Formats: sequence, structure tokens, C-alpha cells
Amino acid sequence: MYDLIVKGGTVVDPSQNLHGVNDVAIEDGKIARIAPDIPAGEANRVVEVKGKVVTPGLIDLHTHVYAGVNGTGVDPDIGGVRAGVTTMVDAGSSGCDTFGGFPLHIIPNTATEIICFLHICRTGLATSPDIFSPASIDLDKTIQVIKDNRGVIAGVKARMVSPALEIMGMEMPKMAKRAAVEAGVPLMVHIGDTEKRYDANVIRELLPILDKGDIVTHYFTANPGGVLDSNGKLVPEAKEAHDRGVWLDTAHGRMNFSFDVGQKVMDQGVLPHCISTDLTVPGRVNTVHSMTEMMTRFLAMGFTFDQVVTMSTENPAKAVGVAGRLGTLAVGKQADLSVLEIKEGDWMVYDILGDGRKSDKAVIPVMAIKKGEVYEAGWGPRPWGWEPDTA
Repeated sequence: MYDLIVKGGTVVDPSQNLHGVNDVAIEDGKIARIAPDIPAGEANRVVEVKGKVVTPGLIDLHTHVYAGVNGTGVDPDIGGVRAGVTTMVDAGSSGCDTFGGFPLHIIPNTATEIICFLHICRTGLATSPDIFSPASIDLDKTIQVIKDNRGVIAGVKARMVSPALEIMGMEMPKMAKRAAVEAGVPLMVHIGDTEKRYDANVIRELLPILDKGDIVTHYFTANPGGVLDSNGKLVPEAKEAHDRGVWLDTAHGRMNFSFDVGQKVMDQGVLPHCISTDLTVPGRVNTVHSMTEMMTRFLAMGFTFDQVVTMSTENPAKAVGVAGRLGTLAVGKQADLSVLEIKEGDWMVYDILGDGRKSDKAVIPVMAIKKGEVYEAGWGPRPWGWEPDTA
């Protein structure tokens, strides 16, 4: 007897080349079977999702969910299971001096799975600016905290922004890379100087230090230090990084996503691997609300739905080293599912510069299933970055 059957939805799982109407049976928190018309009597509970789309649980690769500690931290379940997202990666909200609240207070009280990247700055994003002197980094303690928290901390985070770059230059990301290497985890690097003060050519020094498995986030940023040069050409180091296995993530955030930059990057043939939100409290109100909103933005840019699902499930699972259990609906894997509605209409989505794109489809969260447990999901408040086109 199965614990749950998710019945009648269109299952879209690019990791298995699945795209068709199927039922999903769940037992003991794992995927037990995928097939058409599994008898309802074989389960203790049946959830009818006819007309909806069922995908592997969405993974938001770049968020900030240190709620109650950092002023910008989003309640993980508001941006997570209650928005159709089963796993959130916190991208450096905490550093070695401030990480302890995650395992003590955040993770035990959250249905959404949280995976952390540890900021190279000791205090993470509790202070602004984060790095304001070389003493903001304690390399030995950073490495030790990562080693002491295997399974929760998946990597190191560094931000290529002022004043850290003005104070330390390339020594800062090199120290972050050293911490990642010595701890045996990947490095995630924020590109794009939101203060617009540092030399934009720093990107050409940064990318060569990144290895296979490291992550560049804000790939579509229009801020100085992004992957386009002053002539709109992709810096050669970006393709080289892509070709050696560096993950390219398009985190939106409050100041780091441009449709124009994205189109120029795509026209030059180096596509991103992952979609993410860079979710924060002010960003959620003003610029980006949820992963499904980001998925709609990428539909508006011409990606297929299957491509968008891959960038929201399989690829981020690989990027944070959890592909052995997440990012797929393969039998035996953790029963993390997202149930979505593809709502047709005349939609407009916007980037952080106010540039709009039309889409004839919007992705709407219906529910999240985490380890076989069902959570109803919804849109929540709508920001300016997402609205029906009434023109």
C-alpha cells in the first residue's frame, strides 16, 4: 500500500525524458512508482492534480532565508513549500561567526529543506557592507565551520562588490577559493558590483580561478563586473569557464538581472545552467517574488518549459551536490515534487531595469510535496515585476 498517489498530472522530468500524463506513487518519503492509472485503492491518500504539471521539487539555488537574524531574510517556508519550492539554498547569509542559528533555530523549524553556502565574511550579511576590512575574514575558522557542518553547508560564498574589492582586491575571492578548496566544497561567486565603483575588468581575473563545480551567480547582471565587455561581447573567460564545468546561475535579486544582458549572452551561445531568485524581504516585495515567477521570465525569453524545469531542478541539484536524492522523480529518490499550473494569458514580466517581456504562459505554484508531505502553495502578494498585460 502506497502512502500517497499524486494522480492525473502531466509529469515533466527532463532527467528521465518524461513528459506526459502519469501518476506518481510515494511510499516512506520516496518515489515508489511512476505510471499511468495507478489504482487509487493502492494508496492511503490520493491527491488529484488533473490539468496540472508535476515536476521534481523546485530548487532555488540562491536565496536569503536567515529570517529573524538578518533584516532581509525571508521566512523559508513562505518562499519555499508555500510557493511550490521544496529546497532553498541560502547563499551566504551567514559567516563563520553567525552560522550557528541555522542548525539551532531555522532548519529544525522549517518544512522546506535548506542548504547553506557560508559567506567568506565572518558575519555574513548581518552587516552592510559585509567586508569592511581584512579582519572581516577568518580563513581558518571558516574552513573549520564548514568541516563541522557537513551535510548542511555545501559551499563558500564571495561577493565581488565594493568596498570589499577596493579594500582587498582579488585577494578576497582568492581567500574564498582557498577556503573552498581546503574544505572540499565549491565556491559560489556573486558578480556585478552594485556600487558601480570597481574596475569592470575584474571579471577577467575572477573567472580563471574558478574550477569545475564552482558557481557564478548573477550571470545576467548589468552591473560592472558582469560577463559582457563595454562592447556587449561575452568575455572569452566566460565561455572557458562554462566549458570546464563552472555552473552559470541567473539569480535575479534587487539589482542583478537584465533581459538585455541575458539576450546578448544567449545570442553568443553560452546559456545559463540554473535559475534562481536571490530572494530577500525587500526583493520579494519590489522585484522578484518566487521561483515560478522566474520560470515565467525564462519562458518569456524563449526557453522551453522542459529547459526551464531542468534549470530549476536537475541542474541546481547537481550544482550543490545533492543529485543523488533531489532534482529527479526517479524511483527510490526522495519524494520532492512541485505541482504547478501553466496559466495561459497575456502576461508581462519585468527585469530590475523595468524592461518588460511578454509571455503567453505564466507558471503558478499549486502545491509542494516534501518527503511525501503535502503543502498547499499560492502566489502571495504580486510585485510590480509580474502582472497581466492589459494593454
